[in-house]
Amino acid sequence: MRTALQVDISFDQVLELVKQLPMQDKIKLSKELEKEGIETKLKGLLKSFSTDELSLDTIDEEVETVRQQMYDGTKH
Repeated sequence: MRTALQVDISFDQVLELVKQLPMQDKIKLSKELEKEGIETKLKGLLKSFSTDELSLDTIDEEVETVRQQMYDGTKH
């Protein structure tokens, strides 16, 4: 059985703890924080592009139109 432990700790206290970590653990922590940042940015980016106005059919139609235009352009 696991018990969750919750501790109030300030940013400065966390920073002091991180400074005490071995270099390898600091690198691992840095990578995890970077990954979390990238995921947050990606979610925001995807959310900004999401729309209910664009269906797969609409995308398919546009792709076919562009393909046809490109094909017509290469025939001449």
